[in-house]
Amino acid sequence: MLLAVVLATIFYFRVEFPQDLAGLFKKDYYGQFGPIAIAIELLVAGYYLFTRHEKANFTLALFGFTAVLDPFFNLVGLFPSQVPVYATVLFVICAVFSLWLAFTNTFKLGRISFWSALWSFLVGNAIELFFNYL
Repeated sequence: MLLAVVLATIFYFRVEFPQDLAGLFKKDYYGQFGPIAIAIELLVAGYYLFTRHEKANFTLALFGFTAVLDPFFNLVGLFPSQVPVYATVLFVICAVFSLWLAFTNTFKLGRISFWSALWSFLVGNAIELFFNYL
């Protein structure tokens, strides 16, 4: 959770706010918030895991898929990633650990169902595409 707060803060201070009203409606402006969204997903997943919330495995899978899809889409050339390399490495490490936690039911919070896993994958894709193809 601490990593998520630190990265979200760093990403927020990197946001370039437009000088005019028209700039608020451009793709480049909203695309800057993609890394913040991934950090918030990590924060929520960590909080749910810490409080042993029943949806912890879903949020862990959601974060994991979103964090892995960002560099994947960048590598295949679908769109350039807005996440800096240092944060991508940290997110991917956390994502692998999150996916492992979600699918092994380590904390006995209830095994994630096939439909919840599929839904988290689809929502992760939607988040990535929203911030990169808005």
